[in-house]
Amino acid sequence: MHRRHLALPTLVLVLLAGCGSSDDEEAFAPADVEFARQMIPHHAQAVEMAAMLPPSGVSPELTELADGIADAQQPEIDQMTAMLDRWGYTPPPLEGGHAHEMAGMLTEDDLAALDAATGAEFERMWLTMMIEHHEGAIEMARTQLDDGIDSEARELAEEIVDAQEAEIARMEGLLE
Repeated sequence: MHRRHLALPTLVLVLLAGCGSSDDEEAFAPADVEFARQMIPHHAQAVEMAAMLPPSGVSPELTELADGIADAQQPEIDQMTAMLDRWGYTPPPLEGGHAHEMAGMLTEDDLAALDAATGAEFERMWLTMMIEHHEGAIEMARTQLDDGIDSEARELAEEIVDAQEAEIARMEGLLE
């Protein structure tokens, strides 16, 4: 499979039904591809953070929240991977590269500090870091809503904004 580069023509890639293509083909834009390629490693880090919760020493509310985040974001990773496949693009690597440069992404040092924390310190750090992480995802989703045209990607971006704004409010409540 060859890899298409986003830096190539920025014209909207349009596959229109009625122009000799099948009815299941849809229009998509470079912004749709960029959204999926960035959100996949972003979500993967949230799933990784959820898995960092120790089996004890944190509140049941945090455990429930982390489980809910992982349960929601892994299927979204799978959905975005399928969208990229449908568009003819390969998913990004989940590790390495410049993923840490995306909005809200934690650095390896951040993750190491979180891993070293325990009890209330861990809980406070986790909540603070996940709020920042979610804010980054919301920023990326809003960019998708501004610039993307694929209906599935736009619907997913709306769901991400709604879900993660609600989770931020919940996390802020847990921090108080």
